[in-house]
Amino acid sequence: MRLRLALAAAAAALPLALASVPAPVQAQPAASAADAAAKGEVTVYRGATLIDGTGAPARADVAIVVEGARIAAVQAAGAAVPAGAKIVDARGLYVLPGLIDTHVHLATPPNRKRAEAVMRRQVYAGITAVRDMADDLRAIGELTRASLVGELAGPDIYYAALMAGPSFFTDPRTIAVAQGAVPGKVPWMQAISDETDLPIAVAMARGTSATGIKIYANLPGSLVGRITREAHRQGVPVWSHGMVFPALPAEIVDAGVDVVSHVCYLAYQVSDVRPGSYQDRVPVDLKPFAAGDNPVMADLFGRMKRKNIILDATNRIYVEEEKRVKAGRPGDPPRCPSDLSVRLTRQAFAQGVMIASGTDGMTPWDDPYPALHEELDILAKRVGMPNLEVIRAATETAARTIGKEAEMGTVAPGKLANLLFLARDPSADIANLRSVRFTVKRGRVYDRGDYRPVTAEEFGVEAEGKKADAK
Repeated sequence: MRLRLALAAAAAALPLALASVPAPVQAQPAASAADAAAKGEVTVYRGATLIDGTGAPARADVAIVVEGARIAAVQAAGAAVPAGAKIVDARGLYVLPGLIDTHVHLATPPNRKRAEAVMRRQVYAGITAVRDMADDLRAIGELTRASLVGELAGPDIYYAALMAGPSFFTDPRTIAVAQGAVPGKVPWMQAISDETDLPIAVAMARGTSATGIKIYANLPGSLVGRITREAHRQGVPVWSHGMVFPALPAEIVDAGVDVVSHVCYLAYQVSDVRPGSYQDRVPVDLKPFAAGDNPVMADLFGRMKRKNIILDATNRIYVEEEKRVKAGRPGDPPRCPSDLSVRLTRQAFAQGVMIASGTDGMTPWDDPYPALHEELDILAKRVGMPNLEVIRAATETAARTIGKEAEMGTVAPGKLANLLFLARDPSADIANLRSVRFTVKRGRVYDRGDYRPVTAEEFGVEAEGKKADAK
């Protein structure tokens, strides 16, 4: 009875906001393609060079047969196609799986106009899915539905319900995303202590339709382990910060979480000062890295590889912090130099840890491409990952972070028709990911020529001399 009552309460608080926040229906940017996808019509994209997302070499002159929202076949361009199929001439183009940003925040605080602008820029830049890492899920639930059914142009959203220690919920962001309720006492952001009934807490998180549980801050290693075990028992993946204050990186890895975010947080494992709470964070200690790769970190990365834990490195946020300081903008001092984040990511990759393509930020309103392209630039040009592996980080590995590798992340029969067509070869230069001709998401086409650039007004900033903070 107690569990039924708790689940009923969770259901009553579901963050879909369907009754209170009606979705404005927008014109589909590619209506004919949307209709074709809905009707299950067949389209053949013929003649492109395929980069399939697995890290395998490119295949020239392929035909991808799409039926409705899914890929029906991947074959030679000269092979027979179904009668009545629409043929799209893709000769000279490069096709790869739709990209996935594994670390975004679309609703902290909720701003529907801004979120729709961000999502529009993402899908027209080749991003067909994102992992939203804790927001006001009342808003995110509605954005998820609207994008899924084609009411707005954007990627599919897979989102987290957050868990943290009670002392974290003085953070102003938690207040912003729980407006109308008590921070830490809503199903999408729960305060967890030793007294928490974890089976019910996880069930309440599941009731929000979240894809995973995010472990954030101010929890000991013992509770991280208990949350992870219960979440996995209920079939829910666990996504954690690399340091949970006081829980150390090694405790998080030993707990068996599925994805770890923020590579520099892992450096606290060898720091002399290990903050006891999120609010008391200090810069990581650089001395243990003076002589090169640190052996303690090598052991940590080895354990991550053995447990198949994915690293959501988010190098870009450290680069942006350095830019902020150089420009004299206000904010806390950087806690990690980008050189260290790059070195740690390089070491993790060399040891076989799977690297995913998270950004935890966005480019300014007037940038024609989103932050994911900058994160991929860093992985290729500073970390030194081969271009095909960088693409894999944003496709196959990224799909694994959300547990959807059977549905997306590679170009194969039976998977969703999430495709990115480019004018130039990204295996030669990762910057060529910006040569988008069109994106296909669930069979719908978003032609780059139809892209309506984001405006300052949508981002809530003044156009003259001001840009959105990329943090």
